[in-house]
Amino acid sequence: MLHINEVKKMSGVSVRTLRYYDKIELLKPASKTQGGHRLYSNTELKKLQQIQFLKTIGFQLSEIKIMLESEEWDWSISLMKQLSYVMSEKDRLSKIEFNLRELINGIAIEGEEFRIKKIMSLYTRDSKDVLTYDREELNIKNSEVLEKLPNMTSSDPDSLEWIALLGQLKKHMHLGYNDTRIQNIIKRMDEKKGEDFNDEDAFLDKLWDIRMSPEESKKHNLYPIDQEVLNFMEKAYIHYIAKKG
Repeated sequence: MLHINEVKKMSGVSVRTLRYYDKIELLKPASKTQGGHRLYSNTELKKLQQIQFLKTIGFQLSEIKIMLESEEWDWSISLMKQLSYVMSEKDRLSKIEFNLRELINGIAIEGEEFRIKKIMSLYTRDSKDVLTYDREELNIKNSEVLEKLPNMTSSDPDSLEWIALLGQLKKHMHLGYNDTRIQNIIKRMDEKKGEDFNDEDAFLDKLWDIRMSPEESKKHNLYPIDQEVLNFMEKAYIHYIAKKG
């Protein structure tokens, strides 16, 4: 027989938990000492292992109690139900992951202006369904170009660079669109446009038209960027191209 403290050391299950299992009659000790300390045999240790395993794969204690007590329990059906639950939770957590990434990247763009109202509005939108036009309407030469668009829910380096550039642009708007710092940001944006979207000028023009329209941007689920920032970016880019030419 093993004392409850020895079971704790062997299993990693706290004394408090073992006492609770006894209270709800999930795992009764084999006997007790004269002083009232719980004692466990190998039979209880094996049952404890089963309980911990079933907890690990997501079953509730109330379910585990019935599962271990019933000789006619249908394990196949039970495990299938648990798998279905786990898959639904996986989908739910994936959506939360996408939303959290978008919120974190949103802060990189918005800075101190990123308030709870906008956080809530972003959380309730489906950030995965972006751009509903087909390839011809978007004037796309290579459909793979859509995979290169900056993604607010992503952690890939290309997306993060676009997000950082936009954040820096917004942060320094007060300097004016012809300021050297702003023009250096626009220069890098132009370079990156060539790196990521070479020969897709028609698509980028179409995308910019969508972006510049609040209604179209919302319709196609694009990340909401303040119109003031977009107008500033356009002026800065026109100035950059004029100087470049």
